[in-house]
Amino acid sequence: MAKDKQVTQITSMEQDFAQWYTDVCTKAELVDYSGVKGLFILRPYGYAIWENIMGVLDAKFKATGHENVSMPLLIPESLLQKEKDHVEGFAPECAWVTMGGSEELPERLCIRPTSETLFCDHWSHVLHSWRDLPMKYNQWCSVLRWEKTTRPFLRGREFLWQEGHTIHATEEEAREETLQMLEIYADCCENYLAMPVIRGNKTEKEKFAGAVNTYTIECMMHDHKALQSGTSHYFGDGFTRAFGITFQDRNNQVCYPHQTSWGLSTRTIGGLIMTHGDDRGLVLPPRIAPTQVIVLPIAAHKPGVTEAAEELVERLKAAGIRVKGDFSDNSPGWKYAEYEMKGVPLRLEIGPRDLENHQAVAVRRDNQEKVFIPLDALEKTVPALLETVQQALFDKAKANLDSHTWAASTVEEVREKAQDGFVKTMWCGDTACEEKMKELAGVSSRCIPFAQEELGDVCPCCGRPARQMVIWGVAY
Repeated sequence: MAKDKQVTQITSMEQDFAQWYTDVCTKAELVDYSGVKGLFILRPYGYAIWENIMGVLDAKFKATGHENVSMPLLIPESLLQKEKDHVEGFAPECAWVTMGGSEELPERLCIRPTSETLFCDHWSHVLHSWRDLPMKYNQWCSVLRWEKTTRPFLRGREFLWQEGHTIHATEEEAREETLQMLEIYADCCENYLAMPVIRGNKTEKEKFAGAVNTYTIECMMHDHKALQSGTSHYFGDGFTRAFGITFQDRNNQVCYPHQTSWGLSTRTIGGLIMTHGDDRGLVLPPRIAPTQVIVLPIAAHKPGVTEAAEELVERLKAAGIRVKGDFSDNSPGWKYAEYEMKGVPLRLEIGPRDLENHQAVAVRRDNQEKVFIPLDALEKTVPALLETVQQALFDKAKANLDSHTWAASTVEEVREKAQDGFVKTMWCGDTACEEKMKELAGVSSRCIPFAQEELGDVCPCCGRPARQMVIWGVAY
């Protein structure tokens, strides 16, 4: 029965990866479509995954001295226009409010695509002295960007995210903040979502509008395409000068503070799906899964089985495991398919024979391996098994990244190899060569990785001396 559900409800990823992805989003009950194109409904199970990601990040933000705030939804056009590069970068994606009730507004209001201008306007009112610095804020909210092509999680017109915004007295402190937050994102992806990342600097062409530097973590999906999973930006004092934000330093000199911003969104859920999922559906790493263990009574009508399953649930709850029991009258086969579809990391079964043998049977979602667990070792064995699944998912994703990343020395090699992964080349640093690579090889620069390698001494596009290594890929 589980096999039947797989065949009829999920398109094989080898047959049509895009349709497989959409099937998982809907059949695992993560999202539904709303009446407005590009605005998706995040269903309880999808939101529960986001809540767990929020919990991880929020704790890390607060541990590093950040405070949560809430900024308005609407931005006056005059405010948005204060930073020229920033507004030009977002202008094509802005949605505008022009009416208030039945009256035309005196000024258009932009539904926030991001909140740099709002934070800058606020800081211009409240910052006075070096004693007020640093100001380290974070906001959990939704933003609106009027994308032409939309897909659940990966590219929606409205999406949930967090956006951090900070100002500092010195460039050194602000740059340290920017890299610290990128590392928090990398830690979340690697140690909770089991998604290995490449840390690096975006090129001048690909950096955030208005930024001096944009740093990124790039992940490889199952189909070997890239997903930008989190970014952190150093703005210098460009925004603070544009908004007239000043403070008196220790020597009573008037100075402009240095600014950062950083964000990670529900796009990471799309990354989770495409990194770990299979033809049975979603596969969730235990540390982020809403339900880590599902307990199923087998032959529940037999004496003692239901009671034993209920006891397992209570014992695991007491041990700090996120666990549920399914005591419905659906068949075991239906239940297997249902919780495989939802990616629950561990299925725990107990039936009459298991009661006789004083054991339960655990089935791993990632590889279908069965493990027999003595009942008196439950609290010790289940957490260890969950950690084993967590590590196995990371190792599998890392092997995918490593085995589909190649070095190349010509544009032709990049074009050939980029159809199945990431390609590393040297680069002269000229934007014209970056654009030529995109035109001829169909790839974009993913990042200039922090971990540089010497692959040669010339740029594959122009033959001039190379300055650094860059990673290219086809991206979502």
